[in-house]
Parts: sequence; C-alpha cells; structure tokens
Amino acid sequence: MINQLTMELKQSGFFKNYAGIIRLLCGIILGSLFGLFFKEQVGILKPVGDIFLNLLFTAVVPLVFFAIASVIAQLGESQGTGRLIIVMSLVFIATVLIAAIIALITLSFFPISLDTHLVSLPEFKKAPSAGEQVVQLLTVGDFNELLSRKSMLAMIIFSILIGYAARLSGTAGESFRAFLSSGNAVMKSLLHLIMLLAPVGLGAYFAYQVATIGPQLFGTYAHTLGIAHGVSIFYYTVIFSVYAMIAGGTAALRRYWKNNITPSITALATCSSIATIPANLEAAEKMGIPRRITDFVVPLGATLHKEGSSIAAVLKVAVALVLSNKTILTWDAMAITLVMAVLVSVVEGGIPNGGYVGELLIISAFNMPIEALPVMLILGTLLDPIATLLNATGDTISGMMITRFMRTRET
Repeated sequence: MINQLTMELKQSGFFKNYAGIIRLLCGIILGSLFGLFFKEQVGILKPVGDIFLNLLFTAVVPLVFFAIASVIAQLGESQGTGRLIIVMSLVFIATVLIAAIIALITLSFFPISLDTHLVSLPEFKKAPSAGEQVVQLLTVGDFNELLSRKSMLAMIIFSILIGYAARLSGTAGESFRAFLSSGNAVMKSLLHLIMLLAPVGLGAYFAYQVATIGPQLFGTYAHTLGIAHGVSIFYYTVIFSVYAMIAGGTAALRRYWKNNITPSITALATCSSIATIPANLEAAEKMGIPRRITDFVVPLGATLHKEGSSIAAVLKVAVALVLSNKTILTWDAMAITLVMAVLVSVVEGGIPNGGYVGELLIISAFNMPIEALPVMLILGTLLDPIATLLNATGDTISGMMITRFMRTRET
C-alpha cells in the first residue's frame, strides 16, 4: 500500500512540486541530529554553512540588478490603464499591510520567547537616527557601495531607474536591453546552482545551532510555526470573507468560496503562485470579475501581491530579534517591519528565489548580523505552503474588490 501511495504521489507531481522543501527539511533534520549527538565535532561543519552563505551573498546583488532592470526595460506602453494600476496598487498595498498588522497584533498576545537567556545571534549594530536610516536605506554615497548586500533597497531603486532609462532610450538602447535580459537569464541559472547546496549549507548551520544553543531552539521554531499557521488560517477564512463582503455582500461571499476551492488546492499542491494562475483565471471569471481586470490583476498579483509572505516576514523579523534578546514590539521596529512587509511582498515575486533577497533586505534594514539569514531561510522554507495559499488565493479576492472600486468610480 505504501508503494502504491508513493507511485500516486509521484504521478500527481507532488515530489516535483515539493522537492526543494523536502531536500531542505532532510538537510535540517540530519544537521539537527548531528548537532545533538556529535556536539564536539560540530565545528567541522560550520565552514560548510559559511561557504553556502558567502556564495548566496555574492550572487544576490547582480541577481537583483538584472532581474528588476530587465523587467522594467521590457515593459510595453499598452500594459494596463493608469486608473486600474492605481486602484490595483492601493488594494495590493492595503491588503499586505493588513496581513502584517494582524501578525503584529497576534505577536502582542502570543510573544515569541526563548526558554533560556542564551543568545544565539551576535548583538545588532547600533541603529542610526530615523532620518539617517531612511537615507541609508534609499541611497548610497558612491557607486561601489551599491555592490554591497547591505544596500539592497538602494540597489533595487537604482535597478528600477536603470530599467526605466533603458526603456526610454528607444532604438539606441536595444542592445543594452538585450544585455539586461541575457544577464537576468544567466543569474537565474547561477542562483539555481547555488541553491542546490542549500540542504547541505542549512543542515550545517542547524547542526551548529543545535549544538551551541540546545533543543530549546526547536521550541522557538515550533512556537513560531504555530503562530504563523494560526494567523494564516484566520486571515484565509475570516479576512478573505470580509473582503468578499466588501466586494459585493453575501452574494460575492458565496461566489468567492464556491470557486476558491480549486485555486486553494492548486496552491497547496504546487507551492507556487505562478502555477496557480490558470486556476485563478478560471475561478475569477466565475466570481464575476471582468476579463480586462482578471487578465491584468491575476498575473501581476502572482508576482507582486503576497499576503502570506507579509505574515511570514513579520514572524521572521520577530524570531531574529528575539534570538538577540530584542523585541519586535517597539514603535520603531514595527514601523520598519510594516515597510519591509510591503517590500518583501514585491521582491519575493519579482525576483527568482526572491524570498532570500527579501530576507537580506530585512537584515539590511534592521542592521542584523549575517547569522540571522539562516534563521529566516529555515522559517521561510517551513512556512512556504501556507504562505503560498494566501499569496495565490488573495489575488482573486483582490480582483473582486478592485472590480467593486472601479465600478464605484465609474458610476
């Protein structure tokens, strides 16, 4: 019977869709066991984890540049109307912020804490003043500083400007646009090669963590996963229902849930917002969303609108802070977290393996030590299925609200 079930899972594409997560979990489990039973020898594995992180750090800056600049440079003038873009942007940003705020409120009632006072991450660098922090996040003083992972947001802004400039250059910029597109393809392949080492690299990191901080680390992760799944299920059932009521009352509520089953199953089965686009397009038509809105909102939403990633970002920040005896529940930390939630939502879909880039963006914003990255990588892997469910199915409910607001504006 087990063999039959395995064959059915293979035929359904389960292993293909979840292969990356399964490999990472296997690496984490093996590393944890090594850290538990071979504490004296765990120092041998730490350089392996450091090599993986260094490879990721060196690839991320050119990856961000080519991915964003090439997309902006290739945009055509006919892609959407101005009013639809404005309404869509407002709905996307509002829903992502609401998801992050709900996660922050939940953390105020169920704070994440370690069982001991051990500190597993080095102390953060002293944060500059609010004004200086804004300047450092958005800009750098010299071009070579853009090449540092510590200037991720400045690099993103620079990439957007370069892409837009290449688009404005017309025929004269054709070769440069081709270069950007080619560079994007090359960096995708490079990142794919680096991520093949992720199970080994994260396994080595986890072995070191378990050996040095002990089993209470599992309690922190388990507590965080419980909170994240609780918030996500609440958001999926209750908040999406509220959005449907806003979009069209009880009739819209019934249409949404009647037609949201297939996209939900597809999102969980594929663990991909992009793979859920066909199911979402079909469901959107049955939900009463006009075709001109569906064809624009659903594909862009799969890339730029990720409420599940917003919730996950809040939890990642909270865990990274608490592991250095800090808290997310301060006004400054919460404000930066909300900004990061919006940016991570865009970055995760706009860049291949954007979750890792988003985590580097968070580290840069909070002046975190690089040791915080593996913590976020592990949480991101464990939260990927439930986050994808919200990311994908949130696009159709946003489409329903956009339809309502567009019609209200027209009448």
